[in-house]
Amino acid sequence: MSARTATVTRETLETRIRIVVNLDGQGKSRLITGIHFLNHMMDQIARHGLVDLDIQAEGDLPVDAHHTVEDIGITLGQAVKQALGDKQGIRRYGYAYVPLDEALSRVVIDFSGRPGLEYQVDFPRARIGEFDVDLIREFFQGFVNHAQVTVHIDNLRGRNAHHVAETIFKAFGRALRMAAEPDPGMPNVVPSTKGAL
Repeated sequence: MSARTATVTRETLETRIRIVVNLDGQGKSRLITGIHFLNHMMDQIARHGLVDLDIQAEGDLPVDAHHTVEDIGITLGQAVKQALGDKQGIRRYGYAYVPLDEALSRVVIDFSGRPGLEYQVDFPRARIGEFDVDLIREFFQGFVNHAQVTVHIDNLRGRNAHHVAETIFKAFGRALRMAAEPDPGMPNVVPSTKGAL
């Protein structure tokens, strides 16, 4: 299987984003977003997904973090889609349950070619430090729309908002890793009866 890497740049009047992704990486990350909590969550995706991520972002943070977080999700989705190519030989489906103390979350991914997000998360508070937890959904919505994947995210329990968020991103990384990894049983096959995803 050839190298599954991509570099995508997105520039708007609100943000300037550059993302380099290697789906067959070692979990290394270089994260410059101006949003420390988001850096922490992107590092979870990299480490638990064994994905190398280089994210450089400049956004209108004096307004708020919304545009930057959403556009990072969009750009990461574009990069993952590009890195996967025609999806030949991948497992396609991935899932993970991840606990952190009292919190437990489940993420299921299907590289279906169809964007869809089912997001069932009720945070116990509206902010984690300065970070608005509503932006987590915006990140994943941007990702699924542009990666063209189906993602189900369910927080099953949790009292600590930071724990809830961290279990979501860790589970996402692990589910992404499973879905994108080569399937030794079907090395040259697109995993669909349609023959395309």
